[in-house]
Amino acid sequence: QTTRQQQKCYDPQDSTLTFVDREDDLDFLYEEFSSRRALMSCGHAVTPTSLTKWCLRLLEGGESRFVCGQSGCNVEWSYEEVCKMALLTPVEKKLFEKAMASNAARGNDNNKSCPGCTSPVARTNQSDLRVRCTVCSANKRLSYDFCWQCLREWKGPAPRSDHCDNDGCTNESLKTLTTCPEITFKSRAKVTGCPSIRACPTCGILLQHDNIMCEKVQCPRCKNKFCFVCLKPTCFSWCSRVAPRQTSIPVWQKK
Repeated sequence: QTTRQQQKCYDPQDSTLTFVDREDDLDFLYEEFSSRRALMSCGHAVTPTSLTKWCLRLLEGGESRFVCGQSGCNVEWSYEEVCKMALLTPVEKKLFEKAMASNAARGNDNNKSCPGCTSPVARTNQSDLRVRCTVCSANKRLSYDFCWQCLREWKGPAPRSDHCDNDGCTNESLKTLTTCPEITFKSRAKVTGCPSIRACPTCGILLQHDNIMCEKVQCPRCKNKFCFVCLKPTCFSWCSRVAPRQTSIPVWQKK
């Protein structure tokens, strides 16, 4: 069992905490930690030692996020909240951040390295380039956001889906869609003025069409079929209604 000397205790005079007189909701082994109980953002009562133990258990299980351990409660705690409520020491913070980075890199291919601390960060909103690094925010005690596209500290208003206000922040894929040359299909309808490159309407991958005898294509990534001319999944075999150049790239919502 954890000894009283190893336990961390809240300052009873800390006015930023909401203390409650009830059982520790994360004391699964009934170790009866000595600290007063305080409420997490989800409403469950913890002590700093029980919270530290639970979060370490999550990290050891391969998680990179912190979720309440109470049955039926799926609230995710921010790293900033965990640092404060678990009274993490500098040594513990380094341990947590290293484990978070390792688990995120191993379990999520949709992540990039934060330009501030190099920790892998996953983007939850695929239509917003502004991404928050919880590690930097906790260390700096100030919200730290960076641009998913140019990988520099965020500049300008949000949300943004195409660029931030940093010099040179450009979506090269959108630039390709707006500047690619046009092609003419020699099908029955003889379609003219069609962009030679399209973003797949389902997954967003850029495709260059080289069969000018047929407008129909199948995406090699998501396997969905669509008309290169009108961008619809089904149309007449002699489609001649050219869809405008795309100004946004669809985000693939994998099932």
